[in-house]
Amino acid sequence: MLDITLLGTGGMMPLPRRWVTSLLVRYNGASLLVDCGEGTQIALREKGWSFKPVNTILLTHFHADHIAGLPGFFLTMGNSDRTEPVTVIGPRGLSRIMTAVRTIAPELPFEVNFIEIDGNEQTFLIDGMEITAFRVQHNIVCYAYEIAVRRKGRFDAARAKAQEIPLRFWNPLQRGETIEDGGRIYTPEMKFDLDAVAAWLKPIFERVGSLNVFISEFVDAEGIVRLMEAEGKKVERDAFGHLKLADINVGQVLGKQLKERLGAERLLVQKSGYFARSAPANDFDRNFIQSHADLAVECALNGQSGLIGHDTRHNNQLRCIEFEAVSGNRPLDLNLPEVKEFLERING
Repeated sequence: MLDITLLGTGGMMPLPRRWVTSLLVRYNGASLLVDCGEGTQIALREKGWSFKPVNTILLTHFHADHIAGLPGFFLTMGNSDRTEPVTVIGPRGLSRIMTAVRTIAPELPFEVNFIEIDGNEQTFLIDGMEITAFRVQHNIVCYAYEIAVRRKGRFDAARAKAQEIPLRFWNPLQRGETIEDGGRIYTPEMKFDLDAVAAWLKPIFERVGSLNVFISEFVDAEGIVRLMEAEGKKVERDAFGHLKLADINVGQVLGKQLKERLGAERLLVQKSGYFARSAPANDFDRNFIQSHADLAVECALNGQSGLIGHDTRHNNQLRCIEFEAVSGNRPLDLNLPEVKEFLERING
């Protein structure tokens, strides 16, 4: 749960009951500060909260009523026995601001690092919070910040059972851990990270010498687009701006990337447009497959050749259909009842 407190909402100068701009966010024992106007340390003290957990300071822009409190805040933190590093994030030009701050507060018992935001939008993962900085309109360069805590998904026990994931792995997976067992890797659902996947697979590849990797047709589509565009390839989209997945060979693109990361000599990509949409077999599926397999084994033992299937010429009986009956290059028999019916339907 996020605790958010407006330490100050005033502008220009602090007033007796209204400090200038500053906001404190607390989450899971860590704190971050958004802007640091003059007297912020006093406003924080009035709330009865500590300076020590503040690990990060986000600056929206460099007007004085948003940054003039930095020297005093740092000095107060130092007097509170703070020794852990502090990170300051803000627009380009932050290095100049921090040089000025350190001139006023040159001796601090902790390290001060800073990050200048690059471009119109940038995301940071800090103390379990996902912080996205994005440009907003002001008379100088200015960023707003979105602070989010991504909830872990609910563990789907039924799905884990259907996929025959051993029960002993359920708790670690629920905690977000990745499990390797007997050459198989079980991962919780998460944002696709190709480098992380390669890191998991590389020890197995080096030990076994080969890998079979099944890839969904929509895995990290936007990431694949970035890769393709970086190589100068055109990515087709429809009139609504949606990706034309049929024109993107996900397996080929990701396979090539994995091949390079694993140091593999050869790559074979077999594309199936249906595998990603497959589901665990039900009783009908299992009985259907078992009946075909049983008959195939029986026919093989009897030395009988053919194709196992339901033969329409024999009232859909499951049998070993002669290869001649299913071979190609045969003229269409217009006298077959099903063909006549089809033609009548077309001709109305």
